[in-house]
Amino acid sequence: MVLETIINPITAERKPWEMFFIGIVYSSIAILLSFWIFHEHTSMVMVFLTTMACVPLLYNTIKLEEKKDIVINEERTLLREHSKVISFLLFLFLGFSLSFALWYIFLPADLAQNTFSVQTQTITNINSGATGMTFQNLGILTKIFFNNIKVLIFCILFAFIYGAGAIFILTWNASVIGAAIGNFIRTGISAEASMLGLAGAANYFQIFSLGLLRYAIHGIPEIGAYFIGGLAGSVISIAVIRHDLGTKKYEKILLDSSDLVIIAIVVLFLAALLEVYVTPLLF
Repeated sequence: MVLETIINPITAERKPWEMFFIGIVYSSIAILLSFWIFHEHTSMVMVFLTTMACVPLLYNTIKLEEKKDIVINEERTLLREHSKVISFLLFLFLGFSLSFALWYIFLPADLAQNTFSVQTQTITNINSGATGMTFQNLGILTKIFFNNIKVLIFCILFAFIYGAGAIFILTWNASVIGAAIGNFIRTGISAEASMLGLAGAANYFQIFSLGLLRYAIHGIPEIGAYFIGGLAGSVISIAVIRHDLGTKKYEKILLDSSDLVIIAIVVLFLAALLEVYVTPLLF
């Protein structure tokens, strides 16, 4: 596969920032192909094609991490090694999100609506579900946290069943977040369209920055937690294939994966706190 040769797991761990641009390339190619071939179903096909491009890299990465679980005995060192993977996966996700957002912004209105139709409907459902809520902050925090836990469980299950399956859920989330950011920026730019000169340009830049920050503050740790959980499920999946259940090696891998899941839950709770108490203050 041509896209598979662009980067390998070792390079991705050494230069995680490169995955940001890889994410832009993967998602952009997926959007162009899906719009060209599957015009009426672009919104879902582009997610599948983006996921397909990532599977070889993620599968090889998971195998590498599973080997580390066996070779490295010190848990702190092992977690440090896993953090390299989480880092480059986060850059990959950010590349996806920015790419989807830019496509949403710069496509003509009717094409953007068609390309992100399912994502837009999802955003509408989320917003309508939040209308009129009278919960106190603690109630909102509980609702958001347990909803995020549900997504984390899906990531772990998809990763366990399909190996690199969690990337589909995360790519879908990136497309929804990208559409939300793009809609926020596009709406803000439309409101400022009458302004000209440097003042208008400054306002455009401010709208773009606010659109990114609005979702990045709590979104980055939240997505990081999903990647941590997905990595845990994927490592167990590979271990089941390569080792007999009940062996000491498998027990060690299971312990490491349990630590990753616990870390993911803690990070999700912190992300929920940011979403409830910090983001509303800024936006």
